[in-house]
Amino acid sequence: MSKNGSKQEVNSKTARKILISQPKPESERSPYFDLERKHNVELVFHPFIVLEGIPARDFRKQKIDVQQYSGIIFTSRNAIDHFFRMSEELKLSIAQDTKYFCITEAVALYLQKFILYRKRKVFYGADGTNKSMLDVINKHKEAEKFLYVCSENQQDSEICSWLKNNKCDFQLAYMYRTISNDIKPVLQKNDYDMICFFTPSGVKSLLDNFPDFKQNGTVLTAFGSNTSKAVVDAGFNLEIQVPSPQRPSMVAALDQFLAKPIVNKAATKVANKAAPKTAPKAASKAPKKAVSKAPVKKAAKATK
Repeated sequence: MSKNGSKQEVNSKTARKILISQPKPESERSPYFDLERKHNVELVFHPFIVLEGIPARDFRKQKIDVQQYSGIIFTSRNAIDHFFRMSEELKLSIAQDTKYFCITEAVALYLQKFILYRKRKVFYGADGTNKSMLDVINKHKEAEKFLYVCSENQQDSEICSWLKNNKCDFQLAYMYRTISNDIKPVLQKNDYDMICFFTPSGVKSLLDNFPDFKQNGTVLTAFGSNTSKAVVDAGFNLEIQVPSPQRPSMVAALDQFLAKPIVNKAATKVANKAAPKTAPKAASKAPKKAVSKAPVKKAAKATK
């Protein structure tokens, strides 16, 4: 009975469920769907934050002349969307020789939606980290004037500090703001083996919706150093940080996680109880052979 019970417990966990705190990809060719088929896992997509574009009339209050900047810094596709939205609302023509510095190759490739993609004017970091992007910016800091497009209530402090400490000519451009989304229906109905965060605002949204949220063994992953810091600062255990040399993307991190054998604590506990106890150490030891002292004495006399 205990064996059947433990086996059933293990099989019930083979179909793992992971919550991705982003909108569902529009393209069926998304690597997330390949991952789902490869590992027979259920991925649930639900954005933890909602982006609200700042109207052009409010942006004008920042008194930023976008056309005066020769290098634009993007850390997300959302920043790209709102930069070109704002340019359209302000009826601005972006110079063809403008350079774009992106956090990842995926973000850089997204520029193809708005511009003629040319390698000599689009740059990105080697491994998706802030450091790798800033290394690229460092090569151009003397010649370029940078505009960092970001959220009104969320900027990457590491990037801002680096630009300031390295005496770059830069300006923050607030073109959108983040608002916590309603995630109660998603998290109240289901238990997830993993939750993937992509922004500090996503972590804030979780706490806004569930102030007393308990991790209870749920694996938390975070993309980016600021997001990782937000998870840790919230008092949670961060198990997977992306990107890294071994995990350059969230998809790669999930692939590695899902490839690991499933460990079910409840089943392991049942199996341990059912296993026979090991024999006492004293019983397992063979009896020591009796050593005769007499022959030793005789041998000693013979040598004299």
